[in-house]
Amino acid sequence: MGRRGYPPEFRRRVLGLVESGRKVADVARDLEISEKTIYTWRRQDRIDSGLIPGLTSVEKAELIVERHQKTSTIVTSNRDPSEWIALMSDPLLAQSAADNAPHTPPARPD
Repeated sequence: MGRRGYPPEFRRRVLGLVESGRKVADVARDLEISEKTIYTWRRQDRIDSGLIPGLTSVEKAELIVERHQKTSTIVTSNRDPSEWIALMSDPLLAQSAADNAPHTPPARPD
């Protein structure tokens, strides 16, 4: 999928398939997404439902906004921002970072 990620409806459908008893590996193969992605979505869904501890999706979004308003974060990488989502453990934060990254490097001073 592109930089914008998967739509919420698709995520709900995937989690519904897993909750109905289908194996994560089978769903991932059939829908051509990674198992890690499904496990990440399932973990976040469990957090959002209050079943396990952690930051909810809403809390993560608020944290991102709060950090953006208070301070800057400098990220350096030798990879394209479109690759960050697969590399970072938290897809929401990775997507936010990729969305806010400049698409071209700043000019080097001579």
